Amino acid sequence: MTEATQRFFDSLPSRAPDLLGGLTDGTLQIDLGSDHQTEHWLVRMRPGSVQISRERGPADAIWFSSAALFDRLITGEAQGVAAVLRNESTFSGNVVLFLAFRRFFPNPPGTRDPREAARRAAGRPA
Repeated sequence: MTEATQRFFDSLPSRAPDLLGGLTDGTLQIDLGSDHQTEHWLVRMRPGSVQISRERGPADAIWFSSAALFDRLITGEAQGVAAVLRNESTFSGNVVLFLAFRRFFPNPPGTRDPREAARRAAGRPA
């Protein structure tokens, strides 16, 4: 496990109130593979809160990714849904949990909110 991965998971509980709401209710097991080893993270999501542990299931959904891909996800260099669609990672179970969890990933470097870009083009403050 990289230090960046540990910091990412450590940050989730403080970020959850701003990012999780609505129908988010369940447990996502994240399996990160590297060098014939798999690290397990259990993420229990509820509206506005997250609990993290290093255990395995039971889980409502399981997401497998290489540790290297996960490091790219937590820096915004890769996108979770695109990785699943390209079969770079696998997912099974309640897809709402995966979609909710991806809110914790940053936007790609250099991206801007299109509304902000339009306001600037019109000469209005952002």
